[in-house]
Amino acid sequence: MTSPADFRDRTNWSDGYYELAVEVGSSDDARIQSVLSALWSAADVHGCFGQRNREPEEQDPVPCAVGSLTEFGHLHGQVRLPTGQLVVCGCVAIRGGDESSDWLDFYVPVGALGHAGIAYWDGRSFFRSDVMDEWLAAIGTETFRSAPFVLGVIGFEVSGCTDASTLAGRLPQTRDIGYLLPQGDVLHYGAANT
Repeated sequence: MTSPADFRDRTNWSDGYYELAVEVGSSDDARIQSVLSALWSAADVHGCFGQRNREPEEQDPVPCAVGSLTEFGHLHGQVRLPTGQLVVCGCVAIRGGDESSDWLDFYVPVGALGHAGIAYWDGRSFFRSDVMDEWLAAIGTETFRSAPFVLGVIGFEVSGCTDASTLAGRLPQTRDIGYLLPQGDVLHYGAANT
């Protein structure tokens, strides 16, 4: 039987990512580090590793740091879902450069969700999991308390689908994805409603 927490099982890393994508708000290393540290803690990720083709016990942990993201591209760990299942997870930074802000994407691969028995598709024309949406929204909310960001979006491969400047402080009325949108010091969650 496949364990959704096994790094070496390539099927755990397959079929795309269910994610909390956070628009950090700048391209400053210190700012993205703050969000990364807060997010890793809020999700209660077990370990931090640079390679997904070796089990955690077969490799040395790496610092949960921007430098590690730069060196390895992704950081990997294991996280316990709200259902109690331990699954693989990861994080990647999308650096915007001088003209846009950085994004930090925390994800659970869809392959691991399937092995964990999480229903993530119910006949809609796109992937969605209410269980995952609520859980990722809680992680985003906890992250925001210690490391504010300008936008969070939740769903299947949502990174880059919009940005804070496009939303201009307003949640869309019709939402195919979840939104974590700050208004002042308060973070508002707009769950997917289609």
